[in-house]
Formats: sequence, structure tokens, C-alpha cells
Amino acid sequence: MPPRDNGHEEPVIRDNRKIDPETGQVRESAPADGQEGAEQAPAPAAGGNGELEAQLAERTADLQRLQAEYVNYRRRVERDRAAVREQAVAGALTELLPVLDDIGRARDHGELTGGFAKVAESLESALTKLGLSSFGQKGEPFDPTVHEALMHSYSPDVSEPTAVEVLQPGYRMGDRVLRPARVAVAEPEDAPAASDDDEN
Repeated sequence: MPPRDNGHEEPVIRDNRKIDPETGQVRESAPADGQEGAEQAPAPAAGGNGELEAQLAERTADLQRLQAEYVNYRRRVERDRAAVREQAVAGALTELLPVLDDIGRARDHGELTGGFAKVAESLESALTKLGLSSFGQKGEPFDPTVHEALMHSYSPDVSEPTAVEVLQPGYRMGDRVLRPARVAVAEPEDAPAASDDDEN
């Protein structure tokens, strides 16, 4: 376009009317810049979000499984440590039972006096703190799970097998029996007669 006399170019006028004023026909509009490329751009793959969600769910499940395995591992380690500690303490206490027997005999004979008595009391107190306890009383029913019968007799004074004498006390640590109580057991006198009647 030729410049004006003042040296400036004349403005460019574009006819954007959709209907041609001369023919009255509808003009075909040219695509705007970038519109054609936008229409031809590939659409995102269908199901892309679903695939991401599936991967996220899989990773979450893996993480939860690893966390559960770690928790189970810690529990197993703690349980094993407790079992090893209990076994070690039980072994040490078992080795000290003969010492407690000597202390008990000395006490029964009145020989546990002076400084030796204080040492014995301190030892018994320390072992009690570790969970050691004695059992076995005269007159209690005989229980083969916690009693060991060293003597056997019959007596009219009992109605069931009974520990009539405790020869050596038993010891346990918690529910674990370290040594059964060694006792003399008496049964009712009519027990043999009753068994003979049953045979006849």
C-alpha cells in the first residue's frame, strides 16, 4: 500500500463480514491462527487418570504391607528378647536353689543368726524381686504337676491324697516351675479296700 503524503502508511482494513455484500453468499471463515493446530492436537489418552489411580493404589498397598511386616518383625524380636531374658534368669535362679535350701535348713536349726541372717534375708529379697517364689505347704492336696512324692503312706486323717510333710520346698518363677515341691504323700486308708471291691 502506498504511503500517504505525510510519510505514514494508510490503515489496513479487513472485511470480516460473514456475508458477502455483493453476492449475498455466506463466506467461509478461515481458521484463526493456532486453531487448526489445536484441533489437530491429539487428545489425552482415555483412562490416563485410571491408570495413575491404579498405580497409586498399588504403591499404597505395598507400603501398608511393608509397614505390617515391620510391626510383626518388631513384635517377634521383642518376644524373643523376653524369652531369652526369662530363660537366662530362670537358669541363674535354678543354680541358687541349693543355697536357699541350705539357708532354710540353717533357719530350721536356729543357726541363722547375726550377719549371716542379714545376708540371707538380702539374698532372698533380691531373688523375690526377680520373680522367684516358693510353694508347698503341709496339708495341701497332692498335685503331681507341682509336687514330687518321695514318701507314700496311708492315713485315716485324710480324705484324698495329701502332702502331709514337705521335705523340700518347690520354687517357681511366674508360672514356670523351676523345681517341684518334694513331699511325703498320704492317702485315705480305705483306698486299697475300695480298689479290691472294684476288682471283685
